[in-house]
Amino acid sequence: MGLIRSYFSFVCGTISGIYIAQSYNVPNIEKVGQTVYTMAKQMEERYRKTTTKSREDFQDD
Repeated sequence: MGLIRSYFSFVCGTISGIYIAQSYNVPNIEKVGQTVYTMAKQMEERYRKTTTKSREDFQDD
């Protein structure tokens, strides 16, 4: 009985997800994730602080 009880919410969620995906226009999560990643990368490059000292200035040769 414990096995059925522990997987009941998983099965209900799976069935609900299938119904929602077929009935409604759900966005592609992978595409949304790639868009967010690209935007974050562009913002990071745009607002990155420039370093005044190069890496060679910190080395003691």
